[in-house]
Amino acid sequence: MLELSDIEELINHINLSRLYEIAKNSAQIGNEILKINYNKIQKISSKGRKGDLVTNVDLEVENKIKEYLLEETPEISIHAEESGKLNKSSDLTWCIDPLDGTTNYSHGYPFFGTSIGLVYKNKPIIGAISVPYLDELYSACLGMGSFCKDTKLKVSSPNNLSDSLLVTGFAYDRFETEDNNYAEFCHLTHKTRGVRRGGAAAVDLAFVAAGKVDGYWERGLEVWDLAAGAIIVKEAGGIISNYPSGEFNLNSGRILACSPSLENQLKNELGKVSPFKKNLYT
Repeated sequence: MLELSDIEELINHINLSRLYEIAKNSAQIGNEILKINYNKIQKISSKGRKGDLVTNVDLEVENKIKEYLLEETPEISIHAEESGKLNKSSDLTWCIDPLDGTTNYSHGYPFFGTSIGLVYKNKPIIGAISVPYLDELYSACLGMGSFCKDTKLKVSSPNNLSDSLLVTGFAYDRFETEDNNYAEFCHLTHKTRGVRRGGAAAVDLAFVAAGKVDGYWERGLEVWDLAAGAIIVKEAGGIISNYPSGEFNLNSGRILACSPSLENQLKNELGKVSPFKKNLYT
């Protein structure tokens, strides 16, 4: 959480409204490129881990967004999925996921997007996520609420976990570690109306903010997966934290995002689960 002194400093020294518009414009740059190139990928490569792909479209989107951000905000650092860090002497960093859901996109599966988050002293303050196939733009800025286009968002409010629909994902290292979310997925499938696996963390978080799903948890994530979605959920009245306990930490790679009414129930159930032994699924 940002301290009061940090918030006052932001208000006094940073034009949040301008940066908010820049974030939304950046997500729209990705939106247009992803639509134009859908089902027209020219090159797919592996980053070395099974299932971890990069395409020519990822690179094109990232380059275009970086060009735009460097022109509009040359003083702000950038942390992008494909090209890494570009550090400036600033407490602000743009976190760019040019194509969240690359595997989906490369197969023509229409669940993907572009995610742009702005963090201040490692705390998310602005986020924008475009979901091209649905023609939706999710966004939020600290203290201003969350929106899908012009519609204000609010998380759902189910009273019982048994009435909820959840979403999750599985990290690329799931093939090597027992801490891989398989057991949690099975456990919560039996405790809820269902658990979906979308394959794009930022879109999952946007859907929590919109109330399309009631909760999301995952591990093994990167800052560009989380920066935009975390503030969008929070500004929609949702809870973001670590799991099974602890405060949200952008660098932990773990997140629980949900309606406040489900927080304790979800943490309680996640805390009960032990990993499957590897020989059960290898």
